[in-house]
This record gives sequence, structure tokens and C-alpha cells, in this order.
Amino acid sequence: QVQLVVSGGGLVQAGGSLRLSCAASGGAFSTYPMGWFRQAPGKEREFVAAIGRTAGNTYYADSVKGRFTISRDNAKNTMSLQMNNLKSEDTAVYYCAARRFWYGSNWLAVDIPYWGQGSQVTVSS
Repeated sequence: QVQLVVSGGGLVQAGGSLRLSCAASGGAFSTYPMGWFRQAPGKEREFVAAIGRTAGNTYYADSVKGRFTISRDNAKNTMSLQMNNLKSEDTAVYYCAARRFWYGSNWLAVDIPYWGQGSQVTVSS
């Protein structure tokens, strides 16, 4: 069973950049499609981005497309989310996620078996 630890995040002004990292242990990292979700206060957890086992496939929520980039390094058991041109509406707790199979664009929080702890991202306007 994979364990996930998130690092990065913090406070940034609108238009700035932040990078989140997710380190995996306890499982065959390269076999897991990985993703990022976020949850703002009073809202449901929503999908942000996903990446296939070998990074050949990526998928983004429309709200972050062109601003966020997901990547992974299977040799280091890590996944990252580079967030550029941040907006106040990006403020949320960000979670990394792992699942056993790639279902293309079908990424729902209820279907995710493995979660990292959240990391707060706050964008001030």
C-alpha cells in the first residue's frame, strides 16, 4: 500500500508561482496513476490534474489548464505540481492522490483509494 507525503505550498500573491511535491513510499510508485485534488472551505474536493504511470498521459481541470503542470519522476518516487499565474480562486488545501488504474478523464474523489495529507495554498489578491 502506497503512502503519500505532500510538501510545498504556502502563501503567494496573485500572479505568483508555487510548487507542490508528493513523495511516495511503501508501494510500486511507477504502477500508480497519480493526481492532485484541492478543497476550498465549504466546497467539495475537486480534481486538479492527473498523470499516467509513465507520464505519457496528463489531464487537467479546465480551471488550471495552461497554468499548472503535473509531472512525475519514477526513479525518485515523486510527483510534482508546478502552479503558475496563481489566482485567488486557487486558494485551497491541495492533496495528492494515487489509484490503481488509469481511467482517462474520470477522476472523482470518491474513487481514490490513497491520499496524501493536505497542503495549504493561499493566494492573496
